[in-house]
Amino acid sequence: MTLVKSYRQHLASETDLLTTYEAKRAGFVALALEKNRIGTPYVEQARILQAAASQAKSPTDLLNISDIQTGLLTASGISDKALAFIKDEDRVDAVREFIRQYLEPAGAKFVEELVYRFLLIRGDTVGGTSRNLVGALAQRKFTRAILATLAVSGKSYQWMDNQTGAWLPKSLEEIDVEPRLRALSWQNGYEHRTLIYNVNVQAANAKNVDICLLSISPAKVVRKQRSVGETSDAYIALGELKGGIDPAGADEHWKTAATALKRIRDGFAKLGLAPQTFFVGAAIEKAMAHEIWEQLEDGFLNNAANLTSDAQVASLSRWLCSL
Repeated sequence: MTLVKSYRQHLASETDLLTTYEAKRAGFVALALEKNRIGTPYVEQARILQAAASQAKSPTDLLNISDIQTGLLTASGISDKALAFIKDEDRVDAVREFIRQYLEPAGAKFVEELVYRFLLIRGDTVGGTSRNLVGALAQRKFTRAILATLAVSGKSYQWMDNQTGAWLPKSLEEIDVEPRLRALSWQNGYEHRTLIYNVNVQAANAKNVDICLLSISPAKVVRKQRSVGETSDAYIALGELKGGIDPAGADEHWKTAATALKRIRDGFAKLGLAPQTFFVGAAIEKAMAHEIWEQLEDGFLNNAANLTSDAQVASLSRWLCSL
């Protein structure tokens, strides 16, 4: 009997890997809503700033309102990180110069100008957070699939809290675990399986590999440790996860992932080892779908899935949990 390759459980051809228009639209909308959620506290801060600043008769009067000085510094363009390195007198000078150049020329509308510039700077903060958010959301979705797979199969598991480093047992009452999860561990028979995110793999000279599955006990995983000090044959599977939905960046994401996966295969091959490799991406266009399919058919990749397809992610999760 010929065994069906794992990816053939959910992929019949390269076209199955393509991201649909509906998935792109849903992804863009979801990201937009998440950006608005992240930006909500800053909008509320702007309202408070406007109400307090409205007490000032002139722009220079703003310097006398003690509880908005941090807001003034933000509006002037000084980041939260920079504040730790700037002396008090320099902070005042920065605000004075901001008032002179931007608020005084606004005349009677200086409060509006202040609020606009505050939101402009905070908008950049949201943008930076959003860039990190794409990867975080992808990891959360993938984690949910793995947790669901283990739950449906009746397997017990532990998960590491990234905030405390503690290993916590499975709990039916636990919600919103995904944002805090650093690693996940279960058993296949008598053997440990531990999945860890963002690991430096010394054996392959690869940094920040998105997903690593190892045959190690949870006790060997340290929260802040980015490299796992294990023998090379402990690695069972390694994968790249790309959550960006924008088609314009899809090819670049795939090339980055493909290069990383090749480095991993080559590094382990020198040691006479061949752990499984896989790719999961949200934005998969025609040319890259063809390349991914070729690598699957040729055996360079062991599995792949489109992150926007629940069925594909579920199938890949079952495969990963069975290794």
